[in-house]
Amino acid sequence: MASNHHHQFQKNGMYIETPEAFGDGGKNFDDDGRVKRTGTWVTASAHIITAVIGSGVLSLAWAIAQMGWVAGPAVLFAFSFITYFTSTLLADCYRSPDPVHGKRNYTYSMVVRSVLGGRKFKLCGLAQYVNLIGVTIGYTITASISMVAVKRSNCFHKHGHHEKCYISNNPFMIMFACIQILLSQIPNFHKLWWLSIVAAVMSFAYSTIGLGLSIAKVSSGGEHVRTSLTGVQVGVDVTGSEKVWRTFQAIGDIAFAYAFSNVLIEIQDTLKQSPPENKMMKRASSIGIFTTTIFYVLCGCIGYAAFGNDAPGNFLTGFGFYEPFWLIDFANVCIAIHLIGAYQVFCQPIFGFVENWSKERWSESKFINHEHALNIPVCGTYNLNWFRLVWRSAYVVVTAVIAMIFPFFNDFLGLIGSLSFWPLTVYFPVEMYIKQSNMRRFSFTWTWLKILSWACLIVSIISAAGSIQGLAQDLKKYQPFKPQQ
Repeated sequence: MASNHHHQFQKNGMYIETPEAFGDGGKNFDDDGRVKRTGTWVTASAHIITAVIGSGVLSLAWAIAQMGWVAGPAVLFAFSFITYFTSTLLADCYRSPDPVHGKRNYTYSMVVRSVLGGRKFKLCGLAQYVNLIGVTIGYTITASISMVAVKRSNCFHKHGHHEKCYISNNPFMIMFACIQILLSQIPNFHKLWWLSIVAAVMSFAYSTIGLGLSIAKVSSGGEHVRTSLTGVQVGVDVTGSEKVWRTFQAIGDIAFAYAFSNVLIEIQDTLKQSPPENKMMKRASSIGIFTTTIFYVLCGCIGYAAFGNDAPGNFLTGFGFYEPFWLIDFANVCIAIHLIGAYQVFCQPIFGFVENWSKERWSESKFINHEHALNIPVCGTYNLNWFRLVWRSAYVVVTAVIAMIFPFFNDFLGLIGSLSFWPLTVYFPVEMYIKQSNMRRFSFTWTWLKILSWACLIVSIISAAGSIQGLAQDLKKYQPFKPQQ
């Protein structure tokens, strides 16, 4: 049991004890005694692209509509540059204290712990778990909106576009939660290799369909669509203060679309040893972020060109397109399938963390530690643990209830994006780089990095404020648990 326990901790990546006994590990092992890593910059770029392109794409047309033809793309490029720049800083921290020969760190929080020490490690953990919880709630909202959109699009197709077709999101959130409760019980579900392939195929499918439909709408030239250099017009579409708030919120949405620093270290941990991992990772980051940015600019700008200032918050479910209805249904099914898998990827670290903490805290408790072996006819033996069953199901239920109370796609994405952007994408990478390269205070680079960090903090705060204001506005008009007009 002891060895199994030891392995458990190693797997969840929170407390890692490295088997030093391997020395240089022979030919099947790397220098840290783990199985030889085989990743290349190609696989790493693919991982980055799948980690970044997700449901963030859906809100980009709306975000660009808030800011217009000048500021919209400019903000997109600015975020992609900042993300790329800080990811190169992070790539040098995978091994510490030396970027090429230092000791490996396996997760983002371990890097923070080994470079910046304990207090910052706790802050980082807090930021990461808040972000993960936010994402799981956001995904519940987004998946249910997509499932509803399938039903509505069939209703519009049958009864004509003038029908109201009201459908409540809640049954679909409950359905999504039931699926997640089942999947949460599968041990190491997020380690299934085919999961990220499915997610990648799905996210490319729905993003490309959205892009294709936007291009078709622009080229058919149907009714005239208003777009402008400055986005939605004050006095025509919105009031002055609304314009300001919405711009802040749009910035949060764009930040959410680029959030992948969480998984950067884990991706780097798959790379083979030579050439040095940090060089390969920088190359993968530049390719991954470049591809994503082009894709985002296309989706956002062509989406804005298609819908103009009335761009819907989520361009596949806001019924900017009615026909071909089967294609839109297919895109929305893809979103739902992608998010079912992605939800697990984001909630597994939370599960692992709480379960390990409880095992240490109540090591005597049978409820928490005892595994019951069940024989399931087709699947073989399944280890049932009561605590795991209860806690994971409870977590999924709570996120679903929160999603039902605040089912607002854009505000929620903007809020998660802005809250996690500064600490995880900017602050920690910059601080670790400064610490690791022993930079002099007030030297040119030091000042420049600090200015970048403060500027991003201010942007994060105002975009969080914009999203909170948006949530408050929506809640005034909204009665929970009733189908919306």
